[in-house]
Amino acid sequence: MRANRKLEHLENYLKSEYIGDNLFEDVFIEHSSLPELSLDEIDMSASFLGKKISYPIMIDAMTGGIKEAEEINESLSKLAREFNIPMAVGSETIALEDFNTRSFELVGKNLKDKIKIGNLSAKCGLEEVNKAISLIDADAIELHLNFCQELIMPEGDRDFRGILDNIENIVNGSKVPVIVKEVGFGISLDSARALYERGVRYINISGHGGTNFIEIEDLRNEEEDFSDLYHWGNPSAKILIDYKNNLNKDDLFIISSGGIKTSLDILKSFALGADLVSISGELLKYLAHGGEEYARMYLNSLINKLRILMLLTGKKNVKQLKEIKYKTVGRLKDLTE
Repeated sequence: MRANRKLEHLENYLKSEYIGDNLFEDVFIEHSSLPELSLDEIDMSASFLGKKISYPIMIDAMTGGIKEAEEINESLSKLAREFNIPMAVGSETIALEDFNTRSFELVGKNLKDKIKIGNLSAKCGLEEVNKAISLIDADAIELHLNFCQELIMPEGDRDFRGILDNIENIVNGSKVPVIVKEVGFGISLDSARALYERGVRYINISGHGGTNFIEIEDLRNEEEDFSDLYHWGNPSAKILIDYKNNLNKDDLFIISSGGIKTSLDILKSFALGADLVSISGELLKYLAHGGEEYARMYLNSLINKLRILMLLTGKKNVKQLKEIKYKTVGRLKDLTE
């Protein structure tokens, strides 16, 4: 049943139509007419999990371990290796339950010396987490918070008590760093504070504005219409500003995600305090509609345009991007001031 559900998720994502607003359009960044830089000087490398990556971009979790995902995971892992950027796999639960591991083994094989990130529900136990880490020789493990999705899913969980205690136990016992991520509804400031107090030092915000799992599950649900909840969630830009203004910890690593599609989205993410940006749904669409080469063209274009924007803001490296001054307007300003 889990395999069938994963396949439905993949198919329904490509059918989904609702477009959320991550509010990056409400962030204004000034153009610099005197950048005093050459394009050749721009350094787009970054450090993540103790390794150097060529670009400050991560391919985030998309597919679980179903057979239909093998080709997708192989293409994504090849791209991650080619561009020297991190990749997170989809939930490994299915592999732990029925030992269908090929989809994940392909990632481990293609990214032997690159950054690989495992993925399980935050409800899973420490033993399962360490198995998931070993399956792909992961450099970190993502624990996903998908409670909105579970509540819309007819067969989903309904009891989420004890999650913080469980996450703390995993942080203390995991063989690798733990990243806590949402699945498109955004980790609020209060939730981030609670996670930080339990020892979490990596947060993937996964804000509203990208993949909408309420819609994806609604397309599977024949009993009730949940379309009036499609707008639910914390917009990505709001989350980043909330963290920057109220949770500015030197040892907290923030991954911006949730509707990241363009180089300008990436630039604004760093201006608002992100340390890394992850992309999933948009890349999957390019892969599904045009294959690996189409996805490669998208990534090349994204990187080229980000390099241009770095020059046009007078920033020589990724670290300097966090110094970019910005103004907020409209709804984002109302929500953050």
